[in-house]
Amino acid sequence: MMAMATSMMANAQTMGIKLENMDPTAKPGTDFYQYACGGWMKNNPLAPEYARFGSFNTVAEENNKRIREIIEGLAAQPQPKGSLGQKIGDLYALRMDSVRQNKEGVTPVLTDLKRVAKVKNTSELVALINQMNTEGTSFGELWGSYIGADMMSSMENLLEIYQGGYSIERDYYVKDDEANKKIFEAYKQHIVKMFQLVGEKPADAQQKMENVVALETRMAKAGRDNVALRDPASNYHKMSFAEFTNEYSGFDWKTYFDTQGITDIDSLSVGQPEALKEALAVLADTPVEVLKDFLQWQILDGAGGILGDEVYEEVFDFEGRIMTGAQEPKPRWKRSVNAVNGVLGEAVGQLYVEKYFPAANKARMEQLVKNLQIALGQRIDAQEWMSPATKQAAHEKLDAFYVKIGYPDKWRDYSKMDIDPARSLYENMKEVLKWAHADMLARKWKKPVDRNEWHMTPQTVNAYYNPTTNEICFPAGILQYPFFDMEADDAFNYGAIGVVIGHEMSHGFDDQGRQFDKDGNFRDWWADGDGDKYKERAQVIKDFFSAIKVLPDLNANGDLCCGENLGDHGGLKFAYAAFKNATKDNPLPVKEGFTPEQRFFLAYAGVWAQNITEAEIRRLTTMDPHSLGEWRVNGALPLVDAWYDAFGITEKDPMFVPKEKRVKIW
Repeated sequence: MMAMATSMMANAQTMGIKLENMDPTAKPGTDFYQYACGGWMKNNPLAPEYARFGSFNTVAEENNKRIREIIEGLAAQPQPKGSLGQKIGDLYALRMDSVRQNKEGVTPVLTDLKRVAKVKNTSELVALINQMNTEGTSFGELWGSYIGADMMSSMENLLEIYQGGYSIERDYYVKDDEANKKIFEAYKQHIVKMFQLVGEKPADAQQKMENVVALETRMAKAGRDNVALRDPASNYHKMSFAEFTNEYSGFDWKTYFDTQGITDIDSLSVGQPEALKEALAVLADTPVEVLKDFLQWQILDGAGGILGDEVYEEVFDFEGRIMTGAQEPKPRWKRSVNAVNGVLGEAVGQLYVEKYFPAANKARMEQLVKNLQIALGQRIDAQEWMSPATKQAAHEKLDAFYVKIGYPDKWRDYSKMDIDPARSLYENMKEVLKWAHADMLARKWKKPVDRNEWHMTPQTVNAYYNPTTNEICFPAGILQYPFFDMEADDAFNYGAIGVVIGHEMSHGFDDQGRQFDKDGNFRDWWADGDGDKYKERAQVIKDFFSAIKVLPDLNANGDLCCGENLGDHGGLKFAYAAFKNATKDNPLPVKEGFTPEQRFFLAYAGVWAQNITEAEIRRLTTMDPHSLGEWRVNGALPLVDAWYDAFGITEKDPMFVPKEKRVKIW
């Protein structure tokens, strides 16, 4: 009787797939992306505010409307001073007040720019940088620093220094193909226009631009590209503070860190030594006027979005129209919601989940995660290339996954953040940055790693894996259609959110994640020879994606996207196995002419439906470790045997890949 009841319940559930999102004129083996998503792409043309719009955006749009309603409800009524409601409401009102922002214009930032202009030598400039670091001034330096988990001792926090010194992607400075040169020339003109908007004469603005670009190019050439930055071992150089000050001499590091409240440093890590040495050389041999121009640009660039409509229009013209192909700025209310989410994300998230995240959703997700873990364990056991010792260690890591679903158990404390409508938006954002730095110190400096910290807000439409805590996290924001549907059957949910879950689990065993053990420490836990076997198999996916033409003159970057492509591959394999386990005793019926197996892959493809501009294709291929939506479908599925079986794909189909050339990891 129980089996019959379960079967009847499965029949009552919807298939989740919306037929209007498909293109029945396309053939699955010719262009599965068009077949599964063609209707969606036709029915969702790019709005002028978007350079890329996809399924993630449809969910985010709905979330934004919900959050707007919450925030505007707070902003519309008086709130107790210092309360979360007051901070959320007043910050939103400040961002929405275009009349005030346009009246103030660039005035708020002029004080900081003038302070830089008065500097007479490099020593004074460094002292000013130290001072501005205590005030929350937004600027990028010749290097960056943060406090995070020590990858060699994952429960301890460590001060880390990383490369910096340039404002746009490194490739634009070092590659001279026509597409990059076009962007770089536009960037130069953008700098000139921005300096003119704060009162610089055309000739002076031109000179400042030339100084800035020369310095940034020098730093970019010393920096590492995005592929090199993916290698944990080569971006970790831990040493004592005494060793550090000796190795990187010529700069008063103690005062620099003391003024930021980072005191009594025992040790730290330098991510990219050659870049930091070049930064110190720049400080030593660059005329102070050039350094001043660079610092002024960093301040101006950091504030560009909050200095009134004239400045914002220039910022959007470069960062939106030219770089991404978007045609219009997002409406002010969306920008304001995003700003509040960025500053008070968990406070907004707490209100969001109270209203929009049912307990039943979390319970079903918890079961899905458990089922995916079982399936991943089975896939580990099934691998002939993996030795028993490696399998045992892999199981230990899998069993140790720390799973976070929906929202944090403990919310972030914003009590010391001060939002005051009497101040300008620029000054309030400086206060926010001061608070953020102080909050980081209070939570992390000289403190153990807090495994309960969330690195995404609950309303975020995304998910993540963190290797140093060995955690997988699925915020409430992503647990809705087309990722998750309480009314749909297992074919849909395992193909959509199930693959998302499997993807994040797979990151624990991708080319980066596999280098961390169950406790989050960077350690080679693979038996002799197994690591090499893994690398050989991972190379197949690198080579396959590197051969893909995303544009006639541009290939995908298989090295940059290796981890995410491995995540998709593993996610598909694990989720499909979990789906078959879940429906083994009670197979799902054919619905609307589609088998359960076909619906699994259609649900997966629907997650990646999107439209995108050519400019955004170029930009993302340069810097994004994720493959483009089309290739997360048409690149990933031909490497999965079950997809061939589901749709009867043969060697006669253009997407066919011979079995011996498919990835053989899971």
